[in-house]
Amino acid sequence: MGLPNVGKSTLFNALIKTRKAAAENYPFCTIEPNVGVVVVPDPRLDALARIESSAKVVPAAIEFVDIAGLVKGASNGEGLGNQFLSHIREVDAIVQVVRCFEDSNVVHVTGGINPLEDIQTITLELVLADLASVAKQIARVEKTARSGDKTAAAELPVLQKLAAHLDAGKPAITLDLTPDEQAIAKPFLLLTMKPTIFACNVAEGDLASVGSNRPVNMVRQYAQEHHDTEAVVICAKIESDLAELSPEEAKEFLASLGVEESGVGALIQSVYHLLGLITFLTTGPKESRAWPVRRGTKAPQAAGAVHSDFERGFIRAEVVNFDVLADAGSYARVREKGQLRLEGKEYVVQDGDVILFRFNV
Repeated sequence: MGLPNVGKSTLFNALIKTRKAAAENYPFCTIEPNVGVVVVPDPRLDALARIESSAKVVPAAIEFVDIAGLVKGASNGEGLGNQFLSHIREVDAIVQVVRCFEDSNVVHVTGGINPLEDIQTITLELVLADLASVAKQIARVEKTARSGDKTAAAELPVLQKLAAHLDAGKPAITLDLTPDEQAIAKPFLLLTMKPTIFACNVAEGDLASVGSNRPVNMVRQYAQEHHDTEAVVICAKIESDLAELSPEEAKEFLASLGVEESGVGALIQSVYHLLGLITFLTTGPKESRAWPVRRGTKAPQAAGAVHSDFERGFIRAEVVNFDVLADAGSYARVREKGQLRLEGKEYVVQDGDVILFRFNV
C-alpha cells in the first residue's frame, strides 16, 4: 500500500511475475485489490532436493494484495478511502511502498518528492480511521461494562489506552501493551496494529549507491525510530524488467548495474519474518517441501501443518538441521554420525529443521 503513483502495482507485478495488475501513470488506476501468491525464495530447498534426489520441490508461499493508493482524507472517504481501508483490514501485515525517486514523467499527488511526508500522510489516515473505530467500540463497551459484563470490563481500559495513544497521532502497534492486553486488542482489527515494513522505491541509477541515498536513509531512520521496523530498498522498474528475464539473464543484468541480487527476494524474506514465520523442511524421493509455521511452534503442531493425523497421533520427530545435513551430504551419513535427534511433544521447531514425523492413529 501507499500513495498513488509510488510504484505499488509495478512492484506487485514484479512480485508475482505477471502483468495482471494495472500500472498506469494516473491515480486510482487500481480500485479492486489484486491478489497474487508469491514463492518465498529458499536456496536450502533445492540443495535438499539434490541430496535426496527429490522429484519435485514445493516452496513456502505468501499471498500479496495490491491495494489502491490512499490519499489525504481517506479516513473521511476521500479518493474511495473507505473502500481501500476495508481492504487493508483483511491483511496480516503491511508493506508501505514509499517513493524515493525523481521522475518528471510520473506525477506525484502532492507535487514533490518527500518520503517522510508521504509516510506521515498514510500513517495519519490509518490512525484517524482507527481512532474513529476505537471511539465506536468504547461507546459500545461502556454500556455492557456497566451491566457487569466481565469481557467488556476487561476491554474498556485497553480501548481507552489505545484511544489516548492514537489521539497523539501514534500507531497502535507502538503502544506498550502487556501480552494479555495484546490478546484483548487483537479482535479490534486496528489498521495501525498490523506489523509494517517500508519499501523504498528508488530510481535505476540509485540502486547501486543506496547507502548514500538521502531519502532512503531518512525512511530507514524513521522506520526504526517510529515503528521499530526496517526499510527494504527496491527499484520497482528494474524488478518489473527482471520478471521478463531468465535467471541467468537477470543475474547478468543486475551485475551490469553493480547489484548482486534482486530486491524482491529480500522484500519477500523480510515480509516472511515480519509475519513471525519460520520454515521447517521435509524431504524424500517424491518431494522436498518448505513448511511455514509461526515462530515458537512445537513439534506436534508443526506435524499438523503437514497432516492433521500427524498431530493427532504424534509420537516423536526425527530432526536434523539443514546445515548439518548439507555438511554430511546424506541422511545415511547423518545417522552414521549420530546427528539425528529424537524430539518429543515439547520441542520447539527451529528455522531450517529437516523433520521426519513418527505418528500412530
